[in-house]
Amino acid sequence: MGTLNMLGLAKRIGARFLLTSTSEVYGDPLEHPQKETYWGHVNPIGVRSCYDEGKRTAETLTMDYHRGDGVEVRIARIFNTYGPRMCLDDGRVVSNFVSQAIRKQPMTVYGDGKQTRSFQYVSDLVDGLMALMEGEHIGPFNLGNPGEFTMLELAQVVKETIDPSATIEFRENTADDPQKRKPDISKAKNLLNWEPKITLREGLPRMAADFRNRILNEDEGKGVN
Repeated sequence: MGTLNMLGLAKRIGARFLLTSTSEVYGDPLEHPQKETYWGHVNPIGVRSCYDEGKRTAETLTMDYHRGDGVEVRIARIFNTYGPRMCLDDGRVVSNFVSQAIRKQPMTVYGDGKQTRSFQYVSDLVDGLMALMEGEHIGPFNLGNPGEFTMLELAQVVKETIDPSATIEFRENTADDPQKRKPDISKAKNLLNWEPKITLREGLPRMAADFRNRILNEDEGKGVN
């Protein structure tokens, strides 16, 4: 509904509209890495489908307003992004691991930890979105870092960055959890002259420093030593 309202506004005032879509439009992909031409493999009635299909519908609405009403649109499919100032407990895997390691809690890994994700630092994403909005190409464009890590590899990098004694706790996997996720960013490289610059090992310490300060302040507020 938010997308529909904003498209109506863009049409009324003649604005260029940016849709921040998601890699989740690809579902649990049968193509690896994922190109923008891939239509996806999504369970329409699964526990995650409200998000997956919500974003797919948002892309449909965006293209309908473009074709039917001439609204200038841009579509970005954002892959996992991390960085400072994220919510400490937003449930995303990088924030979970970093918060847990700083708080000396076990890092929670769902399933066997062999599912993969690609992690881009927030400043790379901002650069990509600006290049998209300032350029002449509609998209969709994958904006993500093609460096691919299993959950166990991510946990290892968090351990190295924050606390070598951090432990892992395995839990039952969630339903419809995609097994692989890696963007093919050739299109963004060619048409937007964009690619991410910051590796996970460079970006994670910046995020960890911010999280450590906030968790420390939070603990002091609660009287925790």
